[in-house]
Amino acid sequence: MSLDAHKKSSGNGNGVVMSTQVAHRLRLNPITDHKPDSYEDLQSDFSPLLFSSLERYLPPSMLNMSREAKIQFMRDILVRYSPEGERTRIQKHREYRQKIISNYQPLHRELYTMNAVNFFVPSFLKAINENTEESFRSILVEPTPGVYVFEMLQPSFCEMLMSEVENFERWVHETKFRIMRPNTMNKYGAVLDDFGLETVLDKWMDEYIRPMSKGFHVDDSEVTLNVCLGKQFYGGELFFRGVRCDKHVNSETQPEEILDYVHVPGRAVLHRGRHRHGARATTSGHRCNLILWCRSSVFRELKKYQKDFSSWCGECRRERRERQRLSITATKLELLKRNGISAS
Repeated sequence: MSLDAHKKSSGNGNGVVMSTQVAHRLRLNPITDHKPDSYEDLQSDFSPLLFSSLERYLPPSMLNMSREAKIQFMRDILVRYSPEGERTRIQKHREYRQKIISNYQPLHRELYTMNAVNFFVPSFLKAINENTEESFRSILVEPTPGVYVFEMLQPSFCEMLMSEVENFERWVHETKFRIMRPNTMNKYGAVLDDFGLETVLDKWMDEYIRPMSKGFHVDDSEVTLNVCLGKQFYGGELFFRGVRCDKHVNSETQPEEILDYVHVPGRAVLHRGRHRHGARATTSGHRCNLILWCRSSVFRELKKYQKDFSSWCGECRRERRERQRLSITATKLELLKRNGISAS
């Protein structure tokens, strides 16, 4: 069983009409010391935290504009990745979610309010509070470039969350309520946002995962957090096969990109969404993971203007190195030819 908290941008918002005379583009890196406006009162299908996060990427010329102007600009970007048909689907999903929340009675209400001390292990909280790359490096291992493994959740929290999900599944069975699973490959997963955990999981991403992503310079990307909750199981290993752009998603895996990882309860794995990965079958027992996808509208906006992805795509990087090698070889041959020296 997997638990999936799917962070996905979607929906509508209110605002004012902005002048289109000046073209604004998002910054490549966030302004870390900028304090964004609060959007908690915004009536929109997009998460208020998404607007606050996106504001850090606005060009400096926009930061002093009115709140309404910033909302309109950010909404236009978000809507660009959510066509009208998709927004209609999402509105229906919101109604579906509200029906669940109105009828489902939580077993552990303390899960629905952020309590970092009870949720996270002390080493993780210490690193977050210090908020430096050195503090993050001190708590993790990097078994292959771009895959970060660290202790994250308290055992009591893991047990409580699994108990809550089991309670939700019992309610589904007893009421015969038809729920949506995380994806077509998983018949047993539960979407935590759908029964009331959206707010606390948004805070996880914004206040705890985003700082780590920034520390390792992947905050302009899309990241996946995979935490093992338990229980006793065999199999279910994670495997990673290199980071790829759309063009090279099916390219050959290089030997140094191969990683097979055995998950441990309470331990988290953080990696780019573009890192090719999967999980092997659980051969016995019961494996339960918490998975959060952080979808980045900033990343998708920037991809429109990028032609070279060698900063993160392994195959693009290899192609660039090969071009450089050929160029150097050609230059050497030309110099030898000019000096009348044989290249043999």
